Amino acid sequence: MDYTDGEIHDVVVKELRKFSDRRGWLIEIYRSDELPEAYLPTMSYISETLPGVARGPHEHVDQTDTFGFVGPSTFRLYLWDRREDSPTAGRRMIMEVGEEKPAAVTIPPGVVHAYKNVGPKPGWVINCPNRLYAGEGKKEPVDEIRHEDDPESPFQLVD
Repeated sequence: MDYTDGEIHDVVVKELRKFSDRRGWLIEIYRSDELPEAYLPTMSYISETLPGVARGPHEHVDQTDTFGFVGPSTFRLYLWDRREDSPTAGRRMIMEVGEEKPAAVTIPPGVVHAYKNVGPKPGWVINCPNRLYAGEGKKEPVDEIRHEDDPESPFQLVD
């Protein structure tokens, strides 16, 4: 499938506001009164990605991810809508988020996603998914369809 650029249905991009004072700063990643109940997180984690490194592309069958990109670097986020029943099926969305443009991005199941640290320093990403990784007690299969090792994948990161 060839993908065309544009916004993707059900992907929520929220610019984040940084509240600063003499102690430092605070950013709200999500609020339960701002997300549909089906997207509400059940866990959270933070990861560090080194400059020039990409994570993904992969997708989920049931899981919704809510990523918080707040820095201290810049990420290029790639999204591909491969949901057959979506009004934006076949669309690709690319944006830069992070230190200069903090954002929370909610990505529903069936939307392939990847991000690359395009900044000069290690960057942090917070994820608040609505499903537990590997299920209750980590006893279930992981909900991921990985595409990064497939050289024929249509989900290519472009600079």
